[in-house]
Amino acid sequence: MRPVSEPATTDDRASLSSGPGRTLVFVYGVFAVAATGRSVLQLATEAGDAPLAYTLSLVAAVIYLVATTCLLLGGRTAWRVAVVACSVELVGVLVTGVLTYTAPDLFPDKTVWSHFGQGYAFLPLVLPFLGLLWLRRTRP
Repeated sequence: MRPVSEPATTDDRASLSSGPGRTLVFVYGVFAVAATGRSVLQLATEAGDAPLAYTLSLVAAVIYLVATTCLLLGGRTAWRVAVVACSVELVGVLVTGVLTYTAPDLFPDKTVWSHFGQGYAFLPLVLPFLGLLWLRRTRP
């Protein structure tokens, strides 16, 4: 076993971002770019209209960026951070999804996670499950 402080080896990177992991990295990357662009634009131009929704979209963007980066880097530490990111993402999409149905007044505009990601073909709901399954399979 290599110490946590050592950089990831090619084998570590390959285990997270090869095979189905490549698709996962690609999808996380697309969501990172899309959520970042959307949230930054909305916060810059319409922040007062739906601050909670736009802030949650920015939080989602950061989580997607962290997950993408960790899946690309590989290694024990990146794997752990990716597990945390996917877990927080799962809780976020579930809580936001429920709240958009039970307390719609909190969300006058949609977020990436609104209605469990309905506006994105429910991929925001499926993605953390797929991420956690992949991370479980590639555990260092």
